[in-house]
Amino acid sequence: MNDDAALRVETLRWDANRAVLEMIDQRVLPARFDRLAYDSAAGVAEGIRSMVVRGAPAIGCAAAYGVALEARRGRELPAGGFHAALEAGFAVLGASRPTAVNLRWALEQMRAELAALSGAAPGVIADRLLDAAHRLLAADVAANRAMGAHGAALLRDGMRVLTHCNAGALATGGHGTALGVIRSAVAAGKRLAVIADETRPFLQGARLTAWEMLQEGIPVTLITDNMAGHLMQQGQVDAVIVGADRVAANGDFANKIGTYMVAVLAHRHRIPFYVAAPLSTIDRRLADGAGIPIEERDGDEVRGFGALRWAPADVPVRNPAFDVTPADLVTALITEQGVVHAPTTAGIAALYD
Repeated sequence: MNDDAALRVETLRWDANRAVLEMIDQRVLPARFDRLAYDSAAGVAEGIRSMVVRGAPAIGCAAAYGVALEARRGRELPAGGFHAALEAGFAVLGASRPTAVNLRWALEQMRAELAALSGAAPGVIADRLLDAAHRLLAADVAANRAMGAHGAALLRDGMRVLTHCNAGALATGGHGTALGVIRSAVAAGKRLAVIADETRPFLQGARLTAWEMLQEGIPVTLITDNMAGHLMQQGQVDAVIVGADRVAANGDFANKIGTYMVAVLAHRHRIPFYVAAPLSTIDRRLADGAGIPIEERDGDEVRGFGALRWAPADVPVRNPAFDVTPADLVTALITEQGVVHAPTTAGIAALYD
């Protein structure tokens, strides 16, 4: 698969004939490749909550389409009923998952579009909100490609790159963040080998990252999460690159649970640790990572997977979905606006100048 072919892994796809949003069901990959169709904000919100779609950029794009779908559902309503239904749609989408800031960012973009259409007829608003969702999706792909170009320069030919969770085309509108950097480096002719952490308990690395890399012919080796330190100790990891669900103003960031552990190990073994995230993932309202909300998910995700259960049904479980990695463990933050080495509040602020 070449670089452009990554766009064929369309996590989100608008079906104009049926006026529905189709999303790849990431809960069943790689055993099955299914697309589910959504026609309402509530439906999209449930798809986000249940992790049909996951990955901060993809969640943001899905939420934008959720707003557009709700507007289309109510386009024949009187203005009062239309706006009430739309507000309910914003509310249910906003409550779907708490950690990924792209969700809030995308909803704010859609609110700004709605505000600019004050007084317009519901049908006009519905069309314009759909156009806005299309633009957000296209902008995400463009940002990922720019990020990939900036980050590819950091990776040397022959590197063995460890990644945690999935930050590829499946987690975005296309191309990917962390995997987008790897994809761009390979497209530029560099020979890279990916080491994919399994990423328990939802197995995004085992199920999704490994699948994406095999689809593209990029060498990949799967390991369990508790093997990363051993491979680093043996000199078999040259760099680490991960995505992010929320980056605070000072560079602290939240990512899939287990990322902090990998960062500490990389620091101990003097291995560069890179974070790839678009500006939409940076939350400048938070001074540092202490204010990032951490989602706690159902304990059954830890007691087993799918129909398989390996733990007692009544054993108490902790299941935080994310952890926060301090900025001083980050070698560089890669964005579509460029690379911030050893990120600080000032360095990140400069991205917006």
